[in-house]
Amino acid sequence: MEGFKHRIDEIISNVDNLEQKVHDIESFYSSVNTKQTNMPKGSSATKDKDKEKHVSSVKKQQQDASCRETAASKRMQDLMRQFGSILRQITQHKWSWPFMQPVDVEGLGLNDYYEVIDKPMDFSTIKNQMEARDGAGYKNVREICADVRLVFKNAMKYNDEKSDVHVMAKTLLAKFEEKWLQLLPKVTEEEEKQEEEEAEAQLAMQLAQEAAHAKTARDLSNELYEVDMHLEELREMVVRRCRKMTTEEKRKLGAALTRLSPEDLSKALAVVAENNPCFQTNVEEVDLDMDAQSESTLWKLKFFVKEVLEVQGKNSGTKGGNENHSNNKRKGETYGAIAKTSKKTKKPN
Repeated sequence: MEGFKHRIDEIISNVDNLEQKVHDIESFYSSVNTKQTNMPKGSSATKDKDKEKHVSSVKKQQQDASCRETAASKRMQDLMRQFGSILRQITQHKWSWPFMQPVDVEGLGLNDYYEVIDKPMDFSTIKNQMEARDGAGYKNVREICADVRLVFKNAMKYNDEKSDVHVMAKTLLAKFEEKWLQLLPKVTEEEEKQEEEEAEAQLAMQLAQEAAHAKTARDLSNELYEVDMHLEELREMVVRRCRKMTTEEKRKLGAALTRLSPEDLSKALAVVAENNPCFQTNVEEVDLDMDAQSESTLWKLKFFVKEVLEVQGKNSGTKGGNENHSNNKRKGETYGAIAKTSKKTKKPN
């Protein structure tokens, strides 16, 4: 009997692992369905077509994504160098000197400066950001462009329209916008290219993940088949080892049946009905003659009732033990499965 209990525990552990795999697969396909719902019309057909010829592994897709990111980063760095050329032309202008360093708020006595200007900016700060190598620098050209504009707009905002600084800032901003328009088509082209590559990468990764999870699902189906076979073996083992139940054991079994919940009692009667086609379980009162039952039926009932009552007792005694409750529930389900007559199962392909 100890060997039998050990086999049961092994199967319970195996079933728990399989349940986790099922949960992972369900979560994956749930997220996939959400993404598909948000896709533009026509993308589903394209996706199905691509899926047929797409067999890349997830690892390869990750490597490809890393290569794409590296190439995109190099292209953006080239654009930033071109932008640097524009910036040098602006900073070399004779009117650029007021904007080269941070505003000397204290030295100039500008007590209300930080009340008017939310984010101070100057060309030395921009230069330092462009040269930063610790990941704190600019990620793309538009970020630099926004800060250059901010330099001039801050000056125009704080200084009167007729002041020299305001006029100088307005003039240099116009020159900058003129040169920026010359670079903008290249920037837009690169952004569109990166968006397209990102969309393709996401689709390729999704297809690779689906292929991997499809394989996991097939493996899982085979493992579940093996569990069914183990349960069948255990059921047969129990039946083969049945000894004749004593009168006292039958009496105790009958008394134990009265302590079952209505739901569990229905399951117990279903066990009896499996080997007794004429036994009716759908009538108001059921007369169960223990002496008329086969030894295999009696032992199936004994195992089922014993486990159900143990689970009930542990659950009522320890309300806080969630893990024990889960294990006890699993044991009850497993013994219930063993108690049932197994149906022939086809092995999955």
